[in-house]
Amino acid sequence: MRLIVPLRGVVQGRGGLFVGSLIPCCLFYFLQLYLKRRSPPDPPPSDSHLGELPRTSSLSNLFSRGSSMGRVRISARAVPVAKPTDSTYYIGLERVKTDPYDRISNKEGIIQLGLAESTLCFDLLQRWMSENLMESMMMQSDGNGEFDISSIAMYQPFEGLLELRVAFAGFMSRIMGGNVTFDPANMVITAGGTPAIEVLAFCLADHGNALLIPSPYYPGFDRDIKFRTGVELIPVHCRSSDNFTVTVSALEQALNQARKRGFKVSGILFSNPSNPVGNIVSRETLNDILRFAQEKNLHVISDEIFAGSVYGDKAFVSMAEVASSGEFDKSRVHVIYGLSKDLSIPGFRAGVIYSFHEDVVNAAKKLMRFSSVPVPVQRILISLLSDARFIEEYMAAHRGRIRDKHARFVEGLRGLGIPCAESCGGLYCWVDMRSLLTCYSEKGEVDLFEKLLSVAKINATPGTACYCIEPGWFRCCFTALADEDIPVVMERIRRLAESSR
Repeated sequence: MRLIVPLRGVVQGRGGLFVGSLIPCCLFYFLQLYLKRRSPPDPPPSDSHLGELPRTSSLSNLFSRGSSMGRVRISARAVPVAKPTDSTYYIGLERVKTDPYDRISNKEGIIQLGLAESTLCFDLLQRWMSENLMESMMMQSDGNGEFDISSIAMYQPFEGLLELRVAFAGFMSRIMGGNVTFDPANMVITAGGTPAIEVLAFCLADHGNALLIPSPYYPGFDRDIKFRTGVELIPVHCRSSDNFTVTVSALEQALNQARKRGFKVSGILFSNPSNPVGNIVSRETLNDILRFAQEKNLHVISDEIFAGSVYGDKAFVSMAEVASSGEFDKSRVHVIYGLSKDLSIPGFRAGVIYSFHEDVVNAAKKLMRFSSVPVPVQRILISLLSDARFIEEYMAAHRGRIRDKHARFVEGLRGLGIPCAESCGGLYCWVDMRSLLTCYSEKGEVDLFEKLLSVAKINATPGTACYCIEPGWFRCCFTALADEDIPVVMERIRRLAESSR
């Protein structure tokens, strides 16, 4: 530019602009030619160096020139997702993976009490799968009774096969006491409970809006809801004096506080049976929640994934039954269900959204293109859920074995002077370990969690991870324990308690 501008200023008249641009180009060319002739020729490369010539030197030079720009970035949405978690719930789960307990090969490993899964009825599942798996996946799909590969290989409705939705409707009605019927038209099949709750949050609340949720609550809801929808969760604090049961006054207080903080509250989310406490929400409380939601114009999401895992004297009542009573606007009611707990098959990734709101169902159908259930799995589940004799046998054994395991586990803790909250549902119990705290605070609870994990080699979920405001409560899942493992757990807790005195 220093050469071009003066020369262009000298040349005037017709063609001045062209000539003024041409002169510096010619000067530059002749300068390069002159310098090339005066420089000595480069020596020819020897054969020993030929194999060392980089074939992608131009590419490496290109990348090296851009290295000053810094590391390539990811989206602002993904940054918090990629960061290591600070939740003790997930910290415990990850620690178990590094040193899992095995009564034969690793007796000193960490015993997993932090994951709600069950192996109690694997013998029944094993038998059914060995007898029916291939037949159910290749069930006849044409008029001639011949297997048609297109029935499992081609695209199918994202919301789930109609046969599966019909089978799910019958199964859910059966395990919920037969007092409510489910319409397959209001049902969308999801790849587990996680996408079900995320899709409902997406459909019912805008980014930055909030849902009220009684606490203590399942720690996974934070990831399930917040990660991609941007919907916040507002804890509705419940206390041990009420066995951690939500009340209308607590809902009212949490709603008012949320609005003062600038949140628009779109709905109420709760688990029934409660997770992590294990108590069943009574019909009266369900009516209170729905009446409150109707007065405040809120949606209600009832997570009923443990509906068939009840073992006490209290009867389970679905929010769908309450909504169908005719007293309420049922379009605001949405139910989540899945087979991970009641049928002990979390690996099948099968869940359900059941909604009385037509727009929610239509939106969920379209969103299922991101998390639909594979068709071969759907075929297996159609056969499994439609086998009335097996389902009756399985559910009776499932409930009875949970009841027996719960009794053994709670009795073992009682022998150590450690009580549990009253519960009659779920795969866990809510354990009161306040007597083991060195100080009654959140820090004292986290310290106990670390001692259980590192010293006693037991992973139990602390109440702080569940947003419990009373320190010292822990969720302990017991349905993946063998009977001979329960005394091992109790002995480890006993030694920890004695060493802390």
